[in-house]
Formats: sequence, structure tokens, C-alpha cells
Amino acid sequence: MIGCHCDTCKSTDKKNHRTRCSSVIELNNGKIILIDTGPDLRQQALREGLLQVDAVLYTHTHADHIHGIDDLRAFCQIQRSQIPLYGSPETMAHIAEKFGYTLREVGNFWDLPILKTNVVNAPFYLFDQLITPIPIKHGNSDIYGYRIGNIAYITDVSVIPESSLALLKNLDVLLLDCLKYTAHYSHINLEQSLYYAGLIGAKATYLIHMMHDLEYSTLSAQLPSNVFVGYDGLKLKA
Repeated sequence: MIGCHCDTCKSTDKKNHRTRCSSVIELNNGKIILIDTGPDLRQQALREGLLQVDAVLYTHTHADHIHGIDDLRAFCQIQRSQIPLYGSPETMAHIAEKFGYTLREVGNFWDLPILKTNVVNAPFYLFDQLITPIPIKHGNSDIYGYRIGNIAYITDVSVIPESSLALLKNLDVLLLDCLKYTAHYSHINLEQSLYYAGLIGAKATYLIHMMHDLEYSTLSAQLPSNVFVGYDGLKLKA
């Protein structure tokens, strides 16, 4: 955090060096699905050597999850192809309104992103993989998590409805919001994250989207054996 001198912000442990929340899913057929385009996308892609993005799933429209959309231009240039975007009707409408210049067909120039919006409100297939949007609450907003095979990604959540919990059975990996120790109106805190992790019962749950009051080693020591602290650069197999 800018101007902060807490133990996490001053830490030399790279697992405490956090950029804005995003994930990459590599399918068995080699296709790469990106979840959200946060403002740190360029930095993250350079750090991880990411050279391919075949599609983007959007959870919601807040700046920390969408404002790196311009950095998709590099992947369009490398691949010489349009990148499809997927999300709720509200999210796709927001992108069309705020970032309409990116919604273009392939032509002779690659100076801007070349993207296409796709509204989803039910399970759908992408690159032969079933993708299930998971409706969740983020404060007063209705947003999506996603299930991709036996992996689920649930960020920026305050409530997971019963109907959505039913979509999260038999997971190998759950990536789950955990903002801070104390209560927050639009995110679950540590106590709530552990409650939902227990309800969902994934083989392994990783806590994500953490504020700087959650220090990696300190938090790790407080968790059950099947719950872990996520960190930038974490790589998982499922």
C-alpha cells in the first residue's frame, strides 16, 4: 500500500508482494483463459512470461479487475487474432460503454486491442471446456465467480447463495476471497472464508484478494491443513 510501513508492506518475503487479483487457467489442450484484466496485467505477464491469452472471463466491472484491458493489445499483436471476452450482461455492457474502442474486428492494424464481448448467464463451452458462471453477491452487486472443470475462482464475494454453493461440489481447488481479519460490507473476512471453505469442501482452498493486514507466514500458521495462503506466481495443478 502506498505510504504504508506495516510488516506486510515492508516484508522481504516475496509471498507478501501482491499485485491486483487475477488468474490464468491453462487447459489440457493448451488454450489459455485469463480471469480479469487488473491494472497490473502488464507487470504480471512480464513476471510470469505470459505470451498467450485466448479468452478472458470477467467477474465484475470494478477498476481493480478490469482496467488493464488495454494490455490485451500485446496478445492480439502476438497472436494476430481477436480475443473473446465473457461475462454477465452488466459487465459486457460496461466494457462496451467504457472501452468500446477495443471492440473491433481484425484488420490491418494492431495499435489497439481487438476484442469481442460475449454475454453469458448459464454454463457454456469454451475451447471444449465447460465453464460454469457462479452467481455471487459483492455487497449490493451481483457478480460472477467461475468453475472451470474441478477448479473454482470466487473473488470479491460477500455472500455465496445456496443455489451457487450447489455448483461448487467436488472441487479439487477453490480460490476464495479473504479480504481481512475484520468484517467488511462487500468481501468475506477470514472467519467467513474458512466457513465457506468448510461448506464447499474442496480438496484444497487458497485464500486470495487479501489486504495487507494479512501477512503470509502469520496467516499460514492459523489455517486448517487443507487451506493455504495464495500468493503472486502460485502455480497449481488440478
